[in-house]
Amino acid sequence: MDRAGDGERSARAFSAELAELFGTGRLHFRASAELRAGMAAAERDPAPSFARPGMTVADWRAVRTQLEFFRDPALADEAERRVTAQATARAETRTIAGPAGELAVRVVRPMGEVRGAYLHTHGGAWCLGKPSMFDNRLGWMAEAGLVVASVDYRLAPEHAYPAACDDCEAAALWWVEAARREFGAEKVLVGGESAGGHLAAVTALRLRRRHGYKFAGANLEFGLYDFSNGLPSRRVVDGRPFQDSVACDAYADAFAPDVGQRRDPDLSPLYADLSDLPPALLTVGMLDSFRDDSLLLYERWRIAGNQAFLVTYDGAPHGFERIVCEESDFQHRVPVSFAERCLSGAFDGAA
Repeated sequence: MDRAGDGERSARAFSAELAELFGTGRLHFRASAELRAGMAAAERDPAPSFARPGMTVADWRAVRTQLEFFRDPALADEAERRVTAQATARAETRTIAGPAGELAVRVVRPMGEVRGAYLHTHGGAWCLGKPSMFDNRLGWMAEAGLVVASVDYRLAPEHAYPAACDDCEAAALWWVEAARREFGAEKVLVGGESAGGHLAAVTALRLRRRHGYKFAGANLEFGLYDFSNGLPSRRVVDGRPFQDSVACDAYADAFAPDVGQRRDPDLSPLYADLSDLPPALLTVGMLDSFRDDSLLLYERWRIAGNQAFLVTYDGAPHGFERIVCEESDFQHRVPVSFAERCLSGAFDGAA
């Protein structure tokens, strides 16, 4: 069912929406007035795209030096500022053995009892970012009682596929054991946003196929799951000031330069055997160039016999959390509720 997106969402309405999502498997939101206004403002005063064809290592490094955050702290409300500050204060960096040397992992403990663990793979087009830039996301999960580990994986283009995937796999194997040993966390979820959504899906597949481990849940937010870049949504916003097909091609060229490899199931999860995987929550906007990746992965996840839940947002572009709107608030609340259900066993035994 479509849900209207205007007006502050009450606790009762939020509870009803969650019941619909986890009961039917899908929830769609019509664009709120705030989102429509934010999109109109972005069209009037577009920010320049950092991604373009033919970018060199030096070009990507230059972008990294200018990048301070993915979500402007000025957009945060009081609650988000609080959980972000708490996450930053409680964060520590662990160094583990990675496939190519030392690998840093940012660990954030909850203030109270540990209910479970979460492995986070951050976004940033496989070329940008670091875990500390996502303390708001880590903080929301920590507030729900999860001890969180975020992987500081190697970045492209210096380290193309499979470097980041290998790092996330190694971190996951370490975290499954460390979370149990140090915190008593028997259930571990995996998740990420954008490039991190892709890496979370790859990590879930690798641990199941290579190591026989099944995460308690997978939180996959607006990820790219088909590197062949042939899906129609790649061009849904071409000619508008949002992530478009030109940017998608730049990401693919940096992370997966071997064109003949781009439909390999280990690189593009949409082509993988998806049987016997954990419950998954997929989130995407209808004006996201990665839209079709999530829609198709959701259907394939279900067809393979797994539980899957899909939240879609009408009129929302890639990374719409950067716009102050109801949708961005709902976007962080739903994964937390999904995680709580995974930990409680609400999905156990269901298909």
